[in-house]
Amino acid sequence: MSNDVRKTLGNSKMVSPISTPPNSVYDVDAVIVGAGFAGMYMLYRLRNQGLTVQILEAGDAVGGTWYWNRYPGARCDTESMFYSYQFSNDLQQEWEWTERYPRQPEILRYANHVADRFDLRRDIIFGARVISAKWHEKKQIWHIATSTHNQISAQFCIMATGCLSSPNIPDISGLNEFEGEMFHTGLWPDRHVDFSNKSVAILGTGSSGIQVIPEIAKEAGIEGVVYIQFFIDEKGNVTEAYVQKGVPNTGLDEAALSAVKKSKWKPAQQRDKKVGVWQTVPVKFELTSN
Repeated sequence: MSNDVRKTLGNSKMVSPISTPPNSVYDVDAVIVGAGFAGMYMLYRLRNQGLTVQILEAGDAVGGTWYWNRYPGARCDTESMFYSYQFSNDLQQEWEWTERYPRQPEILRYANHVADRFDLRRDIIFGARVISAKWHEKKQIWHIATSTHNQISAQFCIMATGCLSSPNIPDISGLNEFEGEMFHTGLWPDRHVDFSNKSVAILGTGSSGIQVIPEIAKEAGIEGVVYIQFFIDEKGNVTEAYVQKGVPNTGLDEAALSAVKKSKWKPAQQRDKKVGVWQTVPVKFELTSN
């Protein structure tokens, strides 16, 4: 695999018990896996309790899900005032969110601001993916190894990897032989991806899908056959069109409306010859930045 998705995926595993006992004296009190919002907060709390802590982070910066999910259109579905740390009133007062539902770049800036303000980076090893965590029952310590050959022992091993940290790569026959570019919203490259004048297929219409589709559609032409629901008034004019009934989707709906109008759908073709009703038909359309 030679693209961004294939290069980023690792083979992390956890094994217990260990076959070779680590040193009897552990290096730090606690190892935290992940430098996202949970990992940074845990580091802050444990430090204040007088413990020595080391974070191991696979990425090159803090932010967790907001570091990896930097696809076009990514934003939070929780209001910014609730998506903020509450442990420091000074932090709350000094940071000003610019949007009610912040975009990924702003959330990542916030995470970096927190890391800098509380000097968290000095206890974080970046680019270190955990490949094994082995528990020694007799000595009651963890022995953690990373992809960068770090060997750390600790009394506590805390997983702050999140509940959705493993990207779901669909098991599609021939995927490994695909010669074009392939990306995953959860492993988006830290660079601009040019989709202009390219054919783009997007798998999935969850929260990430509905955010990224309109943004990619601004650059690339997206065409296909979809079932479009549209409304015909009593004069036979198409006035509304949705890809999903009752769920307007900016960009796609405009293209759907235009496509249906061009299809010359006549009132006589309406179901039961009624007027003022919703119809569902397959329509081929092309969505472009124009």
